[in-house]
Amino acid sequence: MIPMRLSSCCFITNSPIILRPSRTSAPRTLNLPLDRRRHISAYGYTQAKALVYPKHGSPTDVLNLHTHSLSPPHSNLVTLRTLAAPLNPADINQIQGTYPTAPPFSQELGTAQPSAVPGNEACFEVLSAGSACKSVSKGDWVIPRQTGLGTWRTHLQVTEDRVMKIDKDGLNAEQAATISVNPVTAYRMLKDFTPLKEGDWFIQNGANSGVGRAAVQFGKMWDLKSICVVRKREGAESEALHKELQELGATVVVNDEEIMEKGFGERVKEWTNGGREPLNLALNCVGGDAGMALAKTLGAGGTMVTYGAMSKSPLRVGAGMLIFKDLRFTGFWVSKWADRFPEERKKTIDEVLGLIRDGKFKDVPMVEVPWSYETKKEELLDAVQGTLEGFRKGKGMFKFGDT
Repeated sequence: MIPMRLSSCCFITNSPIILRPSRTSAPRTLNLPLDRRRHISAYGYTQAKALVYPKHGSPTDVLNLHTHSLSPPHSNLVTLRTLAAPLNPADINQIQGTYPTAPPFSQELGTAQPSAVPGNEACFEVLSAGSACKSVSKGDWVIPRQTGLGTWRTHLQVTEDRVMKIDKDGLNAEQAATISVNPVTAYRMLKDFTPLKEGDWFIQNGANSGVGRAAVQFGKMWDLKSICVVRKREGAESEALHKELQELGATVVVNDEEIMEKGFGERVKEWTNGGREPLNLALNCVGGDAGMALAKTLGAGGTMVTYGAMSKSPLRVGAGMLIFKDLRFTGFWVSKWADRFPEERKKTIDEVLGLIRDGKFKDVPMVEVPWSYETKKEELLDAVQGTLEGFRKGKGMFKFGDT
């Protein structure tokens, strides 16, 4: 009897059935490195996961982990694999609906309801690029060109004009992922609002934040002196933080209770050589009475730049500060600045990356949050919730492994 072909893996004959595995049935990804096997299907589709939210609210209430597929890129599309993505307070505010901008709600990812992906900063690796792409290619590292890209996901696909290529030599993914917001904010505030020369002073609160640490380091590089205010801690923890900031370059470190004391102005006079050394710039991310305590230390014609409002309290400016001291109060939002000055943004980022490569600029302390294909939603949400808690050991950082 002539055997009858049933499939590529077995035949039916009068003899006992013998199963023979097909030589072509092995998955095409077996020869790929471990970190590439899972996310590429046999048809070239990329399997992705993303944290999404269908409405504003508390992160633990509204965030879900959504699985979807990305088709091969065409034209000017690029498929990206996320290497690292930080968890910033602004990201949480966007989820809560209290931030001025937010990523759009859509069903592009196949969610049951229109949803948004949180996250504004990240470092990505280009997995593949469409035939019309000219600025990036496979293997390049890129960062978002603007905020609102939605970075808390394992993979994404965007047009090439939404990302900016960086030189990855001498960098790790975490450094690249955190370059575009905090260091740039600190750099521009020290450069753009009032002329500062060697030996001048500035004062800042939130000094152990990402922006604060960056400002301390830039100040040291540019021979500026700084008064750095941090929240009060007890015992050895307080001593360790003060020492850490001083090693970064802070001239004086005080806590937020000290700056509210009646005699604090006299202490500032002592530090600034009887007031003869100018203190004309204050960087404020707290607001409220704590912010005004900074303003009181400024010399005539000084400027206070507000870039955050952690206390959620308004600044109450006394008329005397405006009339007799001629103080200036202004704000800075790095996202808006970057939209207006994209080339200047790129120059600033490139300069800071150069400082990192040269070992002149240190990373902010980070708490790594591993994210692999098997990571559960609850593990990710715990990390997001931790961003809302005080006295954290470092910035939360999604670190992507085998996704």
